[in-house]
Amino acid sequence: MPRKPDGRMEEAKALFLQGMKLVGIAKKLGLPEGTVRRWKSSYKWDSERSDKNNERSGRKKKKDAHGEDVGVQVAYAPSSAAELSPKQEAFCLYYANSGNATASYRKAYGCSQEAAMASASRLLRNVKVREEVGRLKKEKFDAVMFSGQDIFQWHLDIATASITDYVSFGREAIPLVSKAGPVLDEEGKPVTREINYIKFRESEDVDGRAIKKVKMGKDGASIELYDAFRSMEWLEKNLHIGTESQKGLAARVLMAYKKRGEDADGRG
Repeated sequence: MPRKPDGRMEEAKALFLQGMKLVGIAKKLGLPEGTVRRWKSSYKWDSERSDKNNERSGRKKKKDAHGEDVGVQVAYAPSSAAELSPKQEAFCLYYANSGNATASYRKAYGCSQEAAMASASRLLRNVKVREEVGRLKKEKFDAVMFSGQDIFQWHLDIATASITDYVSFGREAIPLVSKAGPVLDEEGKPVTREINYIKFRESEDVDGRAIKKVKMGKDGASIELYDAFRSMEWLEKNLHIGTESQKGLAARVLMAYKKRGEDADGRG
């Protein structure tokens, strides 16, 4: 005979959809917190809460600069979205999860290591940024982020990773040297030649979660990242798992990726 469902599950779900925290639900119903968390994950209560919120906030139509309706805009955004730029929001999310300000700034702004080192601390002096980072950390602490959201963040890190987060490369001039020493021109100045170079960034300056493999071989060191395309596919299928802040960034990443694909098809 099938096991009769625990009647407290529906009551727990109703309290969750009303906005009560899992800890409070468990205490109110006299249940282990792990049981409530398992019900929430197994039956995807998060998606129902999001749908319920979207019914209230997603019906308002936005207008473009000419006053024309652009359709229903449903966005997952942190509370400070109106005061922070998308790049600032992305920085806050990365920093709240990794604690590495320089790496977070580089990922959010796509700038050089040197610029990130100089700008990250300056951005953290922004009161709104500090408030948002604090809110995100509290959100993570309050939710006691379970493995599903940790996996979501991991795929988000992979989808937004770039090889230049981990290495720098280009061309540089180096002195020409013979067996007798540095080669000089007629004026006594060093003669140089241009070479290609690849330099690894210091491990403490990068977020290594997107790295699949680093190895030393006969041809030198190499680095391999996880497949960003597969992570984007996973994010699209599992968007409901993330926190509201994670969903907001993932939605922007997926939209940008699709637009790039459409542009490439148009050129083809």
